[in-house]
Amino acid sequence: MAVVNADREYFDDMMARSGPDAAGLYFPPYSPERRVPLTGRGQLRIGRRSHQRGTVPEIDLSIAPEDPGASHQHALLQEQPDGGWVVIDQDSTNGTTLNGGPDPITAHQPIPLKDGDRIHVGAWTTITVHRS
Repeated sequence: MAVVNADREYFDDMMARSGPDAAGLYFPPYSPERRVPLTGRGQLRIGRRSHQRGTVPEIDLSIAPEDPGASHQHALLQEQPDGGWVVIDQDSTNGTTLNGGPDPITAHQPIPLKDGDRIHVGAWTTITVHRS
């Protein structure tokens, strides 16, 4: 299960690191948690829908409130032959971080995920991976 939510702590950290470049960004007053099943999916795209490109990611961050810091093709969750999952940043503009770390993961490099790992994308989105 991938649990998608707006994460105030991550947003505040991003604002502190971004400085004046983050002017005009605000934390959404309401953002319902979403749960996306992982099993049987093979892969899940994380990003924002683009009518121009014809892309609709399985974890769509253009659903209100849209996360403006997420790229259209931000990252990918991919199932491995052993049933585990990896996250792969798709060379996103603002990067993908894990578990509150300050440094983005390397683009196009699969990073294995453990139960409870938190994937941070965009300005406030955290995706927590839960394995059964």
